[in-house]
Amino acid sequence: MEFEQIYNTYFNHVYLYIRKLSGSEHIAEEITSEAFFKAMQSIDSFRGDCDFRVWLCQIAKNCYFSHLKKQKNINNIKGVELEDIVDPNSLIDEKIINHEQTVQIQKLLHTIPEPYKEVFMWRVFADLSFKQIGQIFNKTDNWACVTYHRAKNQILKRMEE
Repeated sequence: MEFEQIYNTYFNHVYLYIRKLSGSEHIAEEITSEAFFKAMQSIDSFRGDCDFRVWLCQIAKNCYFSHLKKQKNINNIKGVELEDIVDPNSLIDEKIINHEQTVQIQKLLHTIPEPYKEVFMWRVFADLSFKQIGQIFNKTDNWACVTYHRAKNQILKRMEE
């Protein structure tokens, strides 16, 4: 597959992932461009043991975290829509939560340990399937599902405290 075709196929996936992660169109554009540039430089290192979209999103996530470290702002991820973890069984119009809860969830996300935080982020921000998340960690899709739900429960428990 030519790189132009890769770019055209996966750009929106990577951009939307970083957009959700950062909450900023400008940052998402910058990081997505950087991620594709790095992917182009290291295309030969892609081993094929995961989905290509996952590999690109990993590069983009690393670029984003590098960006945050440069900004000395790693604990202040903005604009993340995490309403689904408050009550995943409610209807869309019932999912409206106030800004304080969103900020609280963002802060709590950074207090949960790995791999829970990472699995949660892949599921919520990148909308990856449990199978894809399992591939990232060289685990089963069942492991990914259990880890995600444990992460979600940790966040909900800390919200109640």
